[in-house]
Amino acid sequence: MTSALAFMLAGDNVVFTSALVLMVLIGVVEAIGLGGSAVDLDSHADLDGDLLGWLGVGRLPLLMLLVVFLCMFGVIGLSLQQLAVSLTDETLSPWLAGIAAAVAALPATGLLSRPIARILPHDETTAVSLESLVGRSAVIVTGRAAQGSPARARVFDQHGQTHYVMAEPDNAGQSFAEGEDIILVRREDHVFRAISAGRTHLPQLDP
Repeated sequence: MTSALAFMLAGDNVVFTSALVLMVLIGVVEAIGLGGSAVDLDSHADLDGDLLGWLGVGRLPLLMLLVVFLCMFGVIGLSLQQLAVSLTDETLSPWLAGIAAAVAALPATGLLSRPIARILPHDETTAVSLESLVGRSAVIVTGRAAQGSPARARVFDQHGQTHYVMAEPDNAGQSFAEGEDIILVRREDHVFRAISAGRTHLPQLDP
């Protein structure tokens, strides 16, 4: 154990040991929820068939790819140095070993990204665009809507999530009272144009 630790902390090997330590630190940060959730490092582009896709970009979040690369770089580098010691009783130059380990770690990272991507849970977003709300029913919850004077309306998207938007009548001379059901027919900038759904109910307090 002592000899193995001394080997890992040797000057020619410290770059590889540091990579493994950094990998562990990133893993700990991710485990306690302070990592990728705070910074969007995901790649969602379709990169199959090109170099980045071959390296695994697009299959895993970039932070996870960095963890895999650091692991491969550290393990390959230490293994290479161990092989050099067994053959020549000396370690390789850290520059030479580092370049060789980095070159070998790239395809290894790409290969490992495939099985890891299959077993990791995938985030599914329910975020929708404002345009997707067009055509949906809504209800005026605050104020009275008239052309040029929009009021706050509540609408549910296809996932059942609540959105609050500003809406005004699409037809001149029409107005919507608080608690009135409307249908969003189009959007102009941040305001939705709407028509009456022909139903009115008692206003409800916002949740």
